Amino acid sequence: MSLVTEPRIESRRSTGAEPLRRKRVVPVPSSTFRRRGVHVLLIFVTLVLVVDALIGEKGLMESMRARRHYREVTASLDALRHDNAKLRDQVRRLNDYPATIESGAREDLGLIRAGEVVFILKDQKK
Repeated sequence: MSLVTEPRIESRRSTGAEPLRRKRVVPVPSSTFRRRGVHVLLIFVTLVLVVDALIGEKGLMESMRARRHYREVTASLDALRHDNAKLRDQVRRLNDYPATIESGAREDLGLIRAGEVVFILKDQKK
C-alpha cells in the first residue's frame, strides 16, 4: 500500500484579511410601558368602533328603528289601500244601483216611502 498524502487545504484566515461579515442585530427589548400603551390604545379603538356600530348614525339601534318605522308605515299604507278600495266599491254601487241610494236614505235620514207606516217599538224594562 502506498501512502499518498493529500495536500492540505489551509484556512482562509491564515492567508490574509478576515472576510466581511454582517453585524448581528440584537433586538431591542420593548419596554412594558410601550407594550401596555399599545394594548390600551387597541382596546380603546375597539370600544369606540363597537359603540359606533351599536348607536352610531348608521348603527344597529338606528337600523332597528328604521325597520320598525318601515313596518309601521307599510301597515298604515295597507290599511289606507283597503279603505280606499272599500270607498271605491261604495262609489261604484251608489252610481250603478239606485236601491243603494234608497237604503242609505232610509237608514241615515230615516226617510220612508209614501204609504208606508213606521212602527217604533220600545223595549220594556223589567
